[in-house]
Amino acid sequence: MNQPMANVLFLCTGNSCRSILAEAVFNHLAPAGWHAISAGSQPTGQVHPRSLALLTREGIATEGYHSKSWDHLPVTPDIVITVCVSAAGETCPAFLGPVLRSHWGVDDPAHAIGSNEEIDTAFLAAYRILRARIEAFLALPLDTLRQDPPRLKAELERIGTLRR
Repeated sequence: MNQPMANVLFLCTGNSCRSILAEAVFNHLAPAGWHAISAGSQPTGQVHPRSLALLTREGIATEGYHSKSWDHLPVTPDIVITVCVSAAGETCPAFLGPVLRSHWGVDDPAHAIGSNEEIDTAFLAAYRILRARIEAFLALPLDTLRQDPPRLKAELERIGTLRR
């Protein structure tokens, strides 16, 4: 981890909702030199239309986002953040390799049931949690923490507990 951290991978199973939301929000807010990608261990092959609609409503560009496998990443991540919820019976993928890892579990809105309004509310809740965590991450003294991976990991773990 001698190089500056810049590539953040948001990882889940299907790569259709939460990780896509996180990737798009992170890239929308990130300072120069920081970039997010997302992937899934078993990608669905498509981004959930409600994720794209929500991002559009929030003024975040959606062009180019697609469901992809972690087997074909365009860059090597420096930080991997999993967003699955193992308590809900999901198998959270474990990224192997010399990276800093953190877990930011968020309920999967793709499994929400109910009226259209209730499902939209589930997507909005996931979005708000992820956005709050990403904003907290980007508010950290990133230049300082790049040089202190244990402290950065502790901060990422703390951020992973924020609800909004």
